[in-house]
Amino acid sequence: MGSSEFVIFISILASNIAKGKSEDEINLLSTFFSQLGDTLATISAFDSSCNN
Repeated sequence: MGSSEFVIFISILASNIAKGKSEDEINLLSTFFSQLGDTLATISAFDSSCNN
């Protein structure tokens, strides 16, 4: 899968997750996934710096 296909996949996934949700629910999910992504990036950066 190339980068373009990956972006399309994420867009389709987001659309499906949002389907049937209220604006408040979508905002909460957005915040949740942003925090999840930030935390994963922090863990990865920490692991990389400790392993080098």
